[in-house]
Amino acid sequence: MKTIIRCGLVALLLVSASWAGAQPFPSKSLRMVIHFPPGGPTDFVGRALAQKLSESWKQQIIVENRPGAGGVIGIEAVLRSPADGYTLLFGTSGSLALAPALNPKLPYNVFTDLAPITLVVINPQILVVHPSLPVKSVRDLIKLAKSKPGQINYASVGPGSPNHMGMELLKSMAGIDMVHIPYKGTAPAVTDLISGQVSLLFNSMPSVLPHVKTGRLRGIAVGSAKRSPAAPDIPTVAEAGLTGYQYVTWYALLAPAATPKDVIAKINADSVRILSQPDMVERFASQGAEPAPGTPDALGQFMRAEHEGWKKVIKTANIKLD
Repeated sequence: MKTIIRCGLVALLLVSASWAGAQPFPSKSLRMVIHFPPGGPTDFVGRALAQKLSESWKQQIIVENRPGAGGVIGIEAVLRSPADGYTLLFGTSGSLALAPALNPKLPYNVFTDLAPITLVVINPQILVVHPSLPVKSVRDLIKLAKSKPGQINYASVGPGSPNHMGMELLKSMAGIDMVHIPYKGTAPAVTDLISGQVSLLFNSMPSVLPHVKTGRLRGIAVGSAKRSPAAPDIPTVAEAGLTGYQYVTWYALLAPAATPKDVIAKINADSVRILSQPDMVERFASQGAEPAPGTPDALGQFMRAEHEGWKKVIKTANIKLD
């Protein structure tokens, strides 16, 4: 009799374990790590996606801001988590393509340690100048810079930052020489640009487009391959004759590499559906961002292509981290 009871208990435990393992994903709360502080454009987009996924899944998604070290702190936090889909990384072009090109000694490999889920949005960048600079187009800027080599300066949010690289790419393609003035963040760079301490800056639309609309800055180009719906009257850099020029930033959703493929597929399908909804498109458009969801494979290929492109820029400009 005892043997029968034991067998029954074992069978019950096996059935329970099997049922638990077969529970549809997600069956508990999740965590989304954003490696930027609260309140910025990255946080805005990440939280918007987390909110919609939470509503769809009827599970809480805890957004955890882990800024610092160019994304290293946040990415390492994700990689230390179980690869079960319950911890997601909301990453950026800076941490996923540019940083590995600048620093091959990162404590992880974004291409092998992370599983791509989907590209989320693309952020066209806008090239703005102080109104005192006598240029109204990229052609004007190139002409002026060639007549005054090394005399025009431009701001960035720091050495090796995406907008630093975007300007270096423009300099390389146009064959001009301008002086780089690095700042510690967007706010001081924009403040000094408005006051005329520096002449130009490539940056995200939310941070500078309001100043263009008030006339405190002049927008002369966007870095994307096509004009942005948020600023349709501003031409692309490529329209000035720099064919093939493209500088955008982007956000993506990823997970630890060993996350089960069916879980990745589930998160991808629901994210793509949500990012395609009209209210989300409108919500992101208010920030100048354009939803760009796709497959995990497409994101992986895009990351590698971006990485290779930045490696070429870094080599041409001879940029090294101190």
